[in-house]
Amino acid sequence: MIHSLFIVNSGGEVFLEKHWRSVVSRSVCEYFLDAQRAAPYDVPPVIATPHYYLITVQRDTVSLVAACKQEVPPLFVIEFLHRVVDTFQDYFGDCSESVIKDNYVVVYELLDEMLDNGFPLATESNILKELIKPPNILRTIANTVTGKSNVSTTLPSGQLSAVRWRRAGVRYTNNEAYFDVIEEVDAIIDKSGSTVFAEIQGHIDCCIKLSGMPDLTLSFMNPRLFDDVSFHPCVRYKRWEAERLLSFIPPDGNFRLMSYHISSQSVVAIPIYIRHNFSIKTGEQGRLDLTIGPRNTLGRTVDKVKLELTMPRCVLNCLLTPNQGKYTFDSVTKTLSWDVGRIDVSKLPNIRGSVSITPGTTNIDANPSVNVQFQISQLAVSGLKVNRLDMYGEKYKPFKGVKYLTKAGKFQVRM
Repeated sequence: MIHSLFIVNSGGEVFLEKHWRSVVSRSVCEYFLDAQRAAPYDVPPVIATPHYYLITVQRDTVSLVAACKQEVPPLFVIEFLHRVVDTFQDYFGDCSESVIKDNYVVVYELLDEMLDNGFPLATESNILKELIKPPNILRTIANTVTGKSNVSTTLPSGQLSAVRWRRAGVRYTNNEAYFDVIEEVDAIIDKSGSTVFAEIQGHIDCCIKLSGMPDLTLSFMNPRLFDDVSFHPCVRYKRWEAERLLSFIPPDGNFRLMSYHISSQSVVAIPIYIRHNFSIKTGEQGRLDLTIGPRNTLGRTVDKVKLELTMPRCVLNCLLTPNQGKYTFDSVTKTLSWDVGRIDVSKLPNIRGSVSITPGTTNIDANPSVNVQFQISQLAVSGLKVNRLDMYGEKYKPFKGVKYLTKAGKFQVRM
């Protein structure tokens, strides 16, 4: 399936390559680099070259380019590449060029185990950690002295069972199952406050520490909300299609149970509003007045609020007075950042003041847009609610917990 994998940095340099079925020259990446130079933010995920198909993903500052000789399902390869990045982040805490270069040996060991002759083999993080120990200083020193590697000499028990994502013989003193429902709101709000576009990207992350081989069933109060879903391989898809229940034998430890999408066809509640007034007259100073407040939050506190405006090029400086938080203005990039913090409903955050412009300016650029960041704990803005969690196959009663979190994705308010 995958012949070679290339990891490219933000400067267009291939700093790591791994080959499985045959050695592919790194010059094939020129097709990807040409596409990236032509449209840096819209690189096609599949690029056809004379001899290979290049399937690409970009995460943070690195791009992963897989070279395939035959036609393959592109989503299958894309999902695997994202799994590679997630594994690097789980092992090293980041997936940057410097971190990968510092852990070359472990990276190659992981790629050897994750793909066998070009086909995915072991992609579960908890299974990989039994095969290859995560790096630490003491283990690195010991391996340097003894000449050993991080690869285990024994095969994980889960690799030999039908439930390949869970190791056998798991035992815990405290049996716990935690679920985090996290939703990101992508929205565009027009000048009058009406919603132009809004959708929700959500996922459910789990931390399961249960003894034995538990069989779990998770149900929702309103499962018809979902427009599109993606599941962990442990989920029984036919049961979901028939009953809208998540039935699964969970991996041990942390994993993502499902991702979902709620499109703009549904009614998406916008959790904040911004009252704004921005005016610039030719040859005079301008005025800026912004107020932000909560809406549709069911009494939950809106926290970690930050606003960012890219001002018109004619703006020289901003002399503003916030009643909460701090602001900065970068005169080079013309970016105004206001770190608000928590919204107090008794005294809404406000920032106002004057804007200096270039003398003699006759052509005023379009009004800026406000990019907003925020978090709301214990609220799923879609209205999604977990109904209950049932366990079969084991006799003990686990401790169960569910947390909800809503945060801004690409949230923009036009002024």
